[in-house]
Amino acid sequence: MDARERIFKYQGLGNDFIILDRRRTGVDIDAATSRWMCDRRLGIGADGVLAILPSKNASARMVVHNADGSIAEMCGNGLRCAVKYLVDHSDENPGRIDVETGAGVLSCIPGYGDGGVIGVDISMGPARLVAPNLPSGATGKPFLDLPLPDHPELRGSAVSMGNPHLVLLDQPLEDAPRLGPVLEVHPSFPDRTNVEFVRVESDGLTVVVWERGCGLTQACGTGACASAVAAVLAKRLPADAWLRVTLPGGDLRIRVPSDLSDIRLRGPVAFVFEGVVALPSPR
Repeated sequence: MDARERIFKYQGLGNDFIILDRRRTGVDIDAATSRWMCDRRLGIGADGVLAILPSKNASARMVVHNADGSIAEMCGNGLRCAVKYLVDHSDENPGRIDVETGAGVLSCIPGYGDGGVIGVDISMGPARLVAPNLPSGATGKPFLDLPLPDHPELRGSAVSMGNPHLVLLDQPLEDAPRLGPVLEVHPSFPDRTNVEFVRVESDGLTVVVWERGCGLTQACGTGACASAVAAVLAKRLPADAWLRVTLPGGDLRIRVPSDLSDIRLRGPVAFVFEGVVALPSPR
């Protein structure tokens, strides 16, 4: 008989997630379960699954499962959803929550309004320009505003927010469906990569993200951060200021310190529904 489990659906700017609270058992899900849950025709439908697990160093540990069954090191929209879930299912309204992620323990500040948490200001950790999951992992040198190997017509910057990003400043947004799937698997990125198509404007950025393991999504928090980092490093936008980043699902605010030590993200979050599902038996 298939096991039954309560699930919770949350979204941040239309980037939607199924949350499974596994703090009692400490048991994560497998790739097949994630693929089934995210399937919008045969399963529940989501961009990803957030497994909430126990942590010795924080309120909880969040594991991000992509729609294709792979695991993402970090997800800014997912982290906001996880924070709202943790507050929604506690008896307190804390001023701060620490959550363990694949990018480390991150500090989150819930914002309260009618209905509880309506937004979250989160630490996204440092932006790294030299990391094993970037082209710089092989060269030891940052890859910033350089022609992309095998695609010399494209200039990009590689930024790690725990997960890898290829940021294409001034690349037409409408190119995302065509170039995204090709660049996601570019050999310079050993773990594949997220790809940001960015229009730089006087007061911020407009960004379309091809998300690794998901495809086009309504929003991507780490992608917004990586885009802001690239724009600041290119001196197209100022450091140490709250910058607007507009995604298909809406606006985020990103603050990039000049030393890239702790990128901050502010954005909305909402509860969608809860229910009980019968998890498919392992095949």
